[in-house]
Amino acid sequence: MAPQDRISRLAQQIGDRLQNASQAPEDIQKGVQQVVRGAFDRLELVSREDFDILMDVLQRTRSRVEALERQVASLEAAVGASNANATTPVEAEAPPTPAPSANATQPKPSDTD
Repeated sequence: MAPQDRISRLAQQIGDRLQNASQAPEDIQKGVQQVVRGAFDRLELVSREDFDILMDVLQRTRSRVEALERQVASLEAAVGASNANATTPVEAEAPPTPAPSANATQPKPSDTD
């Protein structure tokens, strides 16, 4: 519901309560308070104390996430550096392959191809 609709609805409800002006002022005040409380409940407002607590939690969480991001970047840099320093050529470690001998038999082509 749009904010203008909520305000219009609230004004309508308060006007309905005030039509019975012959009632005692306490009754009118109670009726208006009920309407206003109902409107605030529908707006899903939070108290200032709850808001401040949540902002503190958010700030601590944000700080922790930033620290973790720095730690991950540091670890990634360390892994990248260790991979760059680990230059072990595969050719130097692999034993040489023996050359085929002249009297080695060649595989026969299959007749089923």
